[in-house]
Formats: sequence, structure tokens, C-alpha cells
Amino acid sequence: MSKSASRARLADIIRVRSFGRGEITLASGRKSDFYFNLKPTMLDPEGATLLAELTYEALRDDMPDYVGGLEMGAVPLAGAIAQLSWLKNHPIAAFFVRKKPKEHGAKLAIEGLAKGETLQGKRVVIVEDVTTTGGSAIKAVESVREAGAEIVMVLTMIDREEGAAANFAEAGLPFRSLYKASEFLNR
Repeated sequence: MSKSASRARLADIIRVRSFGRGEITLASGRKSDFYFNLKPTMLDPEGATLLAELTYEALRDDMPDYVGGLEMGAVPLAGAIAQLSWLKNHPIAAFFVRKKPKEHGAKLAIEGLAKGETLQGKRVVIVEDVTTTGGSAIKAVESVREAGAEIVMVLTMIDREEGAAANFAEAGLPFRSLYKASEFLNR
């Protein structure tokens, strides 16, 4: 399937499985009359595959060492991208950042790294399912920078177009999205 055909097919899956109308409170605290819950798309076999393929293609020129982001939205994405990258012979390892470090066990804020493995000096792309203001991704960026990583960019599946681009620009973070909310609202 061509990139444009994959993108169109994925948009159809998102429309059916993950887009809705109705009042909702977003993670940013804002109210909205539409929402995206990408989990049904990310956990659908075809949706997961298309998200991984399109995300991998978006990262191809930057080829990071790692991809990850804040739990929960980044977890299925990072795993699917890692798997596809291995199949394409350009492995990109995955991790995720806990919203709050575990209070037991190893008490880690960043999960997915093997004992002795570190993000120090590694090129990292922060992924997110849906971005409103960018606050969740910025939390992940801060944790990953504290671990010594270089942030290549923040890549979201859907930009709600409600301030994230400006906030990332102000923070000096390159930002890209696979889709913009207006692509779903204007249909």
C-alpha cells in the first residue's frame, strides 16, 4: 500500500474507532466538543500496523536510538514502532515514562531499559497519541533529558491544534504530527 493510501486508510480507522463528538474534559483541563481516544486504533491489528508504519516513515530521516513517551498513550505506539523497526533492519528501542515513579520495586520513572542500559547521550523521539497543549509530552521530555538523552523531536499521531506547536517551539523542541484535528473536523 502506498504512503498516501496507508494514511487515508488509517484516517478511516481513526474516524470509526477513535473519534467522537460530545462534551469532554481533556488532560489539559480544557473542555471540548470532540475527542480522540486513540487506544482502540492503537490496539486494533490494522490500526497498530498502519500507525507503526507511518510513524516509522516519519522518523526514518532522523533515525533515533529510542522512541518513547509518557504512559499510557505512548506505550502501544513505542512497542509497535520498536517491533517494526526490527523487521526493517533499523532497530529503534522503546521505553516509556511513568507519570509518577513506582513506589516499590526499582522505583523507576523510565521503564523498558535493561539493567545497565541508559538514555545518556542517546537520540530520542518522544511520541504521543493525541496532543493538545503538549504538557504531557513536555513531562516526558523533562524526564528523558534528566536521564541525559538528546531530544530529536516530539511526534504525535494527532495534533488537536490547541497550542502544542507554539509551546514546543517556545521550548525549542521540533514537533510533527501525522494528522491534525481539522482533518477530522472538516469532513
